[in-house]
Amino acid sequence: MSTLTKQGGVRQTRDEGTTQIATHIRALEHDFGAQERAYLRRKLARRLGKFADSIERVSLRTEDVNGPRGGIDRVCRVKVVLRGLPSVVIEKQDATLNAAVALALDGVERAVRRSLQRRRMKPLRRTAVAKRPVAS
Repeated sequence: MSTLTKQGGVRQTRDEGTTQIATHIRALEHDFGAQERAYLRRKLARRLGKFADSIERVSLRTEDVNGPRGGIDRVCRVKVVLRGLPSVVIEKQDATLNAAVALALDGVERAVRRSLQRRRMKPLRRTAVAKRPVAS
């Protein structure tokens, strides 16, 4: 059983007790099959689920930079759209797709945590209080 909240794409699954985040995966057809995409969604939910209240959506994109020439050419780009904060974008490059995805997921978890901690540490802005004239 799943319920979808109106705030965005955050979904709470009652059976598993895990939070799923609205995730868009864009890759070449041969990069990820249906099982790999489901695995990536679960892995993203595990890594970013603790921040689900602050996340609107996540986008994961992969591409082959050099084409058939080879080399360190697999790129994974993860973008996390946060509520009330700028988006977090992490791009990692490696020779293999799985390594690039793993590096990007490690980096995005750290970056989201750091961004949210900064928001919590930032003092609230107080409205300017009109200065009262001092009677002399």
